Amino acid sequence: MTIVRYQNQWPSLFDRFFNNDFESWNRDNFSKTNTTLPSLNIKENKDFFFVEVAAPGFEKSDFKIELNNDLLTVSSEKKLNNEVKDGERITKQEFSYQSFSRSFTLPELVDEEKISAKYENGILSISIPKKEAAKPKSPKLIDIK
Repeated sequence: MTIVRYQNQWPSLFDRFFNNDFESWNRDNFSKTNTTLPSLNIKENKDFFFVEVAAPGFEKSDFKIELNNDLLTVSSEKKLNNEVKDGERITKQEFSYQSFSRSFTLPELVDEEKISAKYENGILSISIPKKEAAKPKSPKLIDIK
């Protein structure tokens, strides 16, 4: 007799949320200056998805977060201030505040009405709550009669 360990072969909601569209990544996620996009972290717990975008040097008013049907787009229009005072000149410039856009297809099981965001210490944090149907349920014990 062989004991077979059950393994869930279905992709998780998390995988479908963030990994379903790599082919269109360049189309949906771009930097208008052809430079590196801000880095991001994606986390999940039983109640929420969390997206964190590393964007130091921005103001919260520089960001636009838009939900169009199931497509969540985070973008920024940031202009670099190249203003120099009389007698000054720029000899080296490494600051790279850039315009960008990142898009994610949301699964059906998120509560679109309760998505929230905050910008603090250079990190834009977006909280995306799951609907009750998407939350993991505790195992149910079945009575044997």
